[in-house]
Amino acid sequence: MNDQDDPNLVTSGKSQRVVVDGYAFLINIHRLETDETWTLEVVDHQNDSHVWDNQFQTDSEARDAALATLKSEGAIAFMRGNNVVQFPRP
Repeated sequence: MNDQDDPNLVTSGKSQRVVVDGYAFLINIHRLETDETWTLEVVDHQNDSHVWDNQFQTDSEARDAALATLKSEGAIAFMRGNNVVQFPRP
């Protein structure tokens, strides 16, 4: 399989930046163009990625799950250090 055969990554228009408890978060919602379900990732202020294990039927469901989690658990829930993948800083 060459790069031309790889499906494109679709980024939802529901992806957004939000501020919770004074900390900025990026809500990234993606799917492969060949998939029907959406993947949810929240990137915190330290550029740590938090990816949900489950897939979502719609991008709205994914966004709502991220916003509900941020609201109910607060920013501190994303700063506990468990299930974190460190990305290199630019």
